[in-house]
Parts: sequence; structure tokens; C-alpha cells
Amino acid sequence: MPSLIDFRRRIRSVKNTQQITKAMKMVSAAKLRRAQERVIAARPYAKTMRDMLANLTAAAQSDDRASDSSWLAVREPKRIDLIFVSSDTGLAGAFNSNLMKASTRFYEEHPGAEIALTLVGRKGRDFHRRRNSKILSDHISVLNRPTYQDAAKIAQDAIRRYREGETDAVYLLNNDFKSVMAQTLNLTQLLPVAMDTKADKAAEQTDYIYEQSPLEMLERLMPRYVEVSVFRAMLETVAAYQAARMTAMDKASTNAKEVIDTLTLNMNRVRQAAITKEIIEVVSGAAAAE
Repeated sequence: MPSLIDFRRRIRSVKNTQQITKAMKMVSAAKLRRAQERVIAARPYAKTMRDMLANLTAAAQSDDRASDSSWLAVREPKRIDLIFVSSDTGLAGAFNSNLMKASTRFYEEHPGAEIALTLVGRKGRDFHRRRNSKILSDHISVLNRPTYQDAAKIAQDAIRRYREGETDAVYLLNNDFKSVMAQTLNLTQLLPVAMDTKADKAAEQTDYIYEQSPLEMLERLMPRYVEVSVFRAMLETVAAYQAARMTAMDKASTNAKEVIDTLTLNMNRVRQAAITKEIIEVVSGAAAAE
């Protein structure tokens, strides 16, 4: 049985850890508020652009020159680029492990394809380096303060590879922020644009009058759409990560309190046993002296 000194030392250690987890929770809560504001501000623009793109794509497909556009070409996905957005640090529960499992599942769902990775975040880079995956580029520390310029650089490289025929499809994998307690995995096909959701079909019913050719507008808007999608994914990942980290640190603080209570109870039992033993020895000594 541990001594009183061992229990006191252990309790002191757990209390120090609890102070750290509480501080990390407060830091994540402050960062989450700013990240959440940026995500909420970016979502309407991204959604409107996708709706507009659905209309443009539907209009452009009826053009006689549609077969000449690389944006509308659908090729057999033998070569796939995956933009994988994770976090730079951990201590966020299953946030990154769920992403890693999703990326592994993506490989299993495309067994015959050659998959090349563009990695955003240190955790994703380290994971795929250990597995000797084909990595085109990695972007570390850009999620500390994600900017549109960082997202545009990542998107432009994917666009170039798609336009030049180096890849047949481009996907984006990240965590979306839903609430403090919930983050959802999001796998989006960026190129060629998949217009098969109910929202996209509803958007296609809108009747627009185009002053320019839909194909010409598609040439200008498609790169911007990919850039905005990557930027939104980065913002979503930052907000989701801070929410997951805040939740994980809150649970860690609660667990630390439970450990402290258990250790204190056991310490009091040991101390009570020692006191009882001393009383018995005193009484026994007094009885023997009589």
C-alpha cells in the first residue's frame, strides 16, 4: 500500500496537470470563437458560388463547344489527387484519428487508382510519411492563421495538374465544424465538379440570362470555386479542431478531478488506518503496564 507521502505527491502531480488542461481549454475556447466567426462568414459565399456553378455547368453542357472544355471532361479516375487537411498538433481526442481512418478508407475505395496527396497539417503529413504514400507537397503551420493566399496556392497547383492531364480527379478531405460537441468528416469531389446533390439540382432550375458565354464564365469561375473550397475547408478544420480540443481538455479536467477525489479518499483511509494502529498500540501498552 502506498504511503501518505506517495499519495500527496500523486495528488499534487494530478492537480498540476488539471491546471494545465483548464488553461488549454480556455485558450481553445477563445480561439474557437474567432475561428467560428470566420467559418460562418465564409459559408454563404461558398454555397452561393457552388449554386452559381451548378447553373453554369448545366448551361455550358448544352454548348456545342462543351467537349473542348477540360472542366466538363469526365475521365476515368486512374490518377487522383487528394487534398488532405488535418491539424498541426494533437490533444483533441479522436479528431485526427478519424481523419486518418477516412484517408485509409479512401485508398480502399479506389484500389486501382494512383493517389497523390497534398497534405495540410503536420499530423496528416507524419501519418502518410510513415506509410510511404505519394506526397506532392505538404503545408505546415498554415492553419495557425489560414489566409486565402495559402489556399489559392494549394488550389492552383491542383488546378494545373488537372488542366494538364496529370490527374483525372481532385478530392478534398477535411473535418467540418458543426458544433462544439460535433465535427463531421467531409469528402468533396472538387474536379470534375460533381453536381448530384439535391441542392445542386434545385440550383440548376434557376433561369439566368448570360451576357457572356457560359463556357467563358466557367473558365473564370471554376478556379475561384476550387480556391474558395480549399479556403473554406481550412477554416472549417481550424474551428472543428479548436472545438474538439476544448471538449477534450474539459473531459481531461473532469477526469483529473475524479482521480484527485479517489486518491484523497484512499489517502484518508491510509491515514485513518495509521491512526487506528497507533491508538491500538497505546491501549495495548497501557493494558500491559497494568
